[in-house]
Amino acid sequence: MPELPEVETIKTAMERSIGKATIQNVCIYNKNLREKIPDDLPLKVTGAKILAYERRAKYILIHLDNGICLIWHLGMSGQIKISDKKLPKEKHDHVVMQTDNGFITYHDARRFGMFTYFDEKNGAKPKFLQELGPEPFDERIDGKYLQQKFRSKKTAIKVALLDQSVIVGIGNIYASESLYEARILPTRPANSLSLPECSRLIKKVREVLQKAIAAGGSTLRDYQKPDGSLGYFQHMHCVYNKTGQACPDCRCNIKKTGGIQKIVLGGRSTFFCPSLQK
Repeated sequence: MPELPEVETIKTAMERSIGKATIQNVCIYNKNLREKIPDDLPLKVTGAKILAYERRAKYILIHLDNGICLIWHLGMSGQIKISDKKLPKEKHDHVVMQTDNGFITYHDARRFGMFTYFDEKNGAKPKFLQELGPEPFDERIDGKYLQQKFRSKKTAIKVALLDQSVIVGIGNIYASESLYEARILPTRPANSLSLPECSRLIKKVREVLQKAIAAGGSTLRDYQKPDGSLGYFQHMHCVYNKTGQACPDCRCNIKKTGGIQKIVLGGRSTFFCPSLQK
């Protein structure tokens, strides 16, 4: 699934390529995504000008001058293709949005994504946006905040980091990488972390996400950038998907330790160094 760095990369690509264009047409080939695309969406947005692009957690928000806000979520396998002219339709192309500055095509083989809207003039955001926690780069987030949120959580810290009501955008890849950088074992109960550990963890979360954004995200399976090129943060992973290998900072004998280990927590693959992470 595209995580925060991948979604940020796609949002920025839209912003730079399409910019503050006027929407001329929205062609919907398949409405049956995770949630059905509203029947009146094309009518609501055609003729409106794009004012701004925003990423909220793993959602892309496109604010229009008529008070409508488009919401895009890429689900497990969604891709955005940006082009100067309309591309030949491919299987699993579900939406094509035409503007006076190019085309945006939404492609999703699994159809777990979302394309919908809400009326900002009414003031009420959809419930799924209201329930989101703060962004990891929010300056109000610090070690004290994490410790307070984790105080009643006996679940593994890796699972707690994926709770989008606590902090948004930290997906499976970046949770493993951040815990490695913070030298915290992913199986530790979240409420066992000390204040210094929580402070170190949020610092490393930010560093990992910033590096991943700069690298254009991680290309694993379906993800690629809107121009068709690949993100390369996967080449910088320290532990993710590196079972049995030595981690970059470890000098242990992997014949004895077994190197990087893989376990499943909360139904998600989790990777860690048993020597460095405590």
